Amino acid sequence: MMSTRIPYYLRSSLIALILVGAPAIHAQQPEENGSEASSSARPASNRYERNFIVDGNKLYRQGRFAEAETMYKKALEQNPLSPQARFNLAAAYIRQSGSADPNADRNPLSEAQKLLSDLSQLRQDMTDDELAIAELADYNLGNIAFNNNDFRSAIEAYKKALRINPDNDKARQNLRLAQLKLQEQQNQDQNQDQNQNQDQNNQQDQNNQDQNQNQDQNQNQDQDKNQDQNNKDQNQDQQPQGQDDKQQKQKPDKQRTGMSDANAEQILKAMENEEAATRRRVEAERRKSEAAKRRRVTNPW
Repeated sequence: MMSTRIPYYLRSSLIALILVGAPAIHAQQPEENGSEASSSARPASNRYERNFIVDGNKLYRQGRFAEAETMYKKALEQNPLSPQARFNLAAAYIRQSGSADPNADRNPLSEAQKLLSDLSQLRQDMTDDELAIAELADYNLGNIAFNNNDFRSAIEAYKKALRINPDNDKARQNLRLAQLKLQEQQNQDQNQDQNQNQDQNNQQDQNNQDQNQNQDQNQNQDQDKNQDQNNKDQNQDQQPQGQDDKQQKQKPDKQRTGMSDANAEQILKAMENEEAATRRRVEAERRKSEAAKRRRVTNPW
């Protein structure tokens, strides 16, 4: 698209957006010393619209942004499609956004972005005046995005402004700065992701180590438990053996006691009979020997 410069009759009616707290971000400042064109050069405007815009600009430069907003809205009542009134109303909104209540339903910055986005929409039948305002709208949309650390959107907005006017040095300067900020942001995000992944890996390693340690402890406990059970079973196995030995030792005594009671009389009688028989044999032998002696004495040969 061809390079577009701000016409002289627009320079005194447009308010530049200078965003507070944006380092190295400079708004496109229209010249103020140009002569205004006659009313016939602006068929879309009328005297009342122009007067409200001029009054609003005076209030804006005095820092009376809410009153300037009122003037710009009155200008829009005269001409709802006035690009100058809409652009300057967006500027008044932005100036009030810093002191706006974040809990309020009205968000001045969002309203300003909507106005600027509408003004930045390019059409085939746009006049030079509309292109000049679209350039300023894109430039200031880039400033808003930059202040919100949305560097990707800022880059796109500055590029759109440069497509309309390649001679916009401030847009080119801010484009380079936004590109550097985006690269820095991406590097920080990458480092943060790497640190997060490292932390997750370290945590996983710690969890695995704790799990292995718990498993080892459980295994040791199971082994100790099994060992205690084996010792207990072994003691139980040995205890009946001792009782059996005792019973076996006691059993012969009971058997002996049982045999003595049952057969003692028979054994005793047998022993007495054997002893009596032995005495009878001995007595018979003795008598036989004495008889032989008597025969030798009384009847010598």
